[in-house]
Amino acid sequence: MAVTRYNNRNIIFNSDESYLLSDMYKKRGIKAPFPQFTTPDLSIEKGGFSDIQTISVTWTIGSKYYNLAKQYYGDEEYWWVIAWFNLAPLETDLKPGDTILVPMPLENILSAYGVI
Repeated sequence: MAVTRYNNRNIIFNSDESYLLSDMYKKRGIKAPFPQFTTPDLSIEKGGFSDIQTISVTWTIGSKYYNLAKQYYGDEEYWWVIAWFNLAPLETDLKPGDTILVPMPLENILSAYGVI
């Protein structure tokens, strides 16, 4: 079940020249307008958690979202589900001893986010 977080996102064409002033864009020969994904709205409406259970996990030194996704979902590509659910987009947002929640089952959380 390969579902990405990009499925329900709009693409806009950015023509803001301030993006093109960096060497990165110049070296790649990128010219405006270029496509970008819009920021998704993955909010869950009230009551959207009714079919979602969670597993508490204690964050340790060396913990990685992709390892947790592989362990609980069988696919490391769903690391973002755990990060988004915990409102901690980066692993550096967590410190050893923090408790995070792994939402289960995966299909229900993806459905609640409107991804599937």
